[in-house]
Amino acid sequence: MAKCYHCGDEVYETFQCSECGQNYCTLHREPINHECRIVKESLSAPQPQIPSHTYTDVSTPQYQQQYTGVEPTSGVVRGVSDGGYTWYRQEKLIPENAFDKDSGIEFKGIMMPHKSEFLHLLIGAILIFVIGLIGFWNVQLIQMNLMWAIFMLAGFYTTAFLFHEFGHRQTAIHFGLQTKFRLLTFGMIITFFSLIMGLTMLIAGATPLPAFALPGAVVVLGLDKIDRKTGWCKAAGPIVNLVYGTILLVISLYVRIYPLNLFIGYAGFLNFSLGLFNMIPLGILDGQNIFKWNKGVYFLLSGSLLILVIITWMLISNQTLYLT
Repeated sequence: MAKCYHCGDEVYETFQCSECGQNYCTLHREPINHECRIVKESLSAPQPQIPSHTYTDVSTPQYQQQYTGVEPTSGVVRGVSDGGYTWYRQEKLIPENAFDKDSGIEFKGIMMPHKSEFLHLLIGAILIFVIGLIGFWNVQLIQMNLMWAIFMLAGFYTTAFLFHEFGHRQTAIHFGLQTKFRLLTFGMIITFFSLIMGLTMLIAGATPLPAFALPGAVVVLGLDKIDRKTGWCKAAGPIVNLVYGTILLVISLYVRIYPLNLFIGYAGFLNFSLGLFNMIPLGILDGQNIFKWNKGVYFLLSGSLLILVIITWMLISNQTLYLT
């Protein structure tokens, strides 16, 4: 098994960074997540020569000053001991405001990295809402004077996405981490492609296929490895969808105004589906890190979402409870 250069964890697969040449785990493969600029600077700096036959405690203030020329600090030391064992970096050197344009942090794969978070959220919300309108567009609903339902579902679709991201964001803030919602370059390409395809199919009179929209996501700085902090930051998104969807499902069963109650139930189904999709343990989805952190939490959360997806689908397909 290989080791991640950033956190030192042993993993089955590592990814080499084209900028600094080091290998990293999935969590730290992006340059921003392994402080690539700092790594390159440390690799280019002359390394202290320590005799291999003696042991030097690199955590002492005397070592810091003698071999690095840096005044003693209270933080974790970065260096080597006995000329071989790498002391993996455990303390994050993140500026006070890493998202400021003068911070020196490079945000690759992010559009307009130093613009306001409100602008990123606004653009992301508009794109999600428009794709929601295209996805829920239904001629039969329009003929039945239910066009308001299309806009309502698009709105619930947008809030499901935004609340999911806010879950990640607020949990990261709770742990004292720097975080902001940011538009992703690759995600925007996928979103615009889905938007064009949906509009083309609508113009052609065909039923639009379900669109995959991911214009942006919450960027969190300071997650060192897969632990409790990382696990809860990742689990927060699906948990929000679980709670939000449950509230909508309960409301739909108590509201006796048809078909309003039916569409509210469908909004609950959208939340459960979004949460369940993000629990897939692959790629950049939340499920991968949750599974590695705590399998009990993973199966409890994904199992709950799956059960609720099935229940809500049966309810909105049958409609008996909503009609009575």
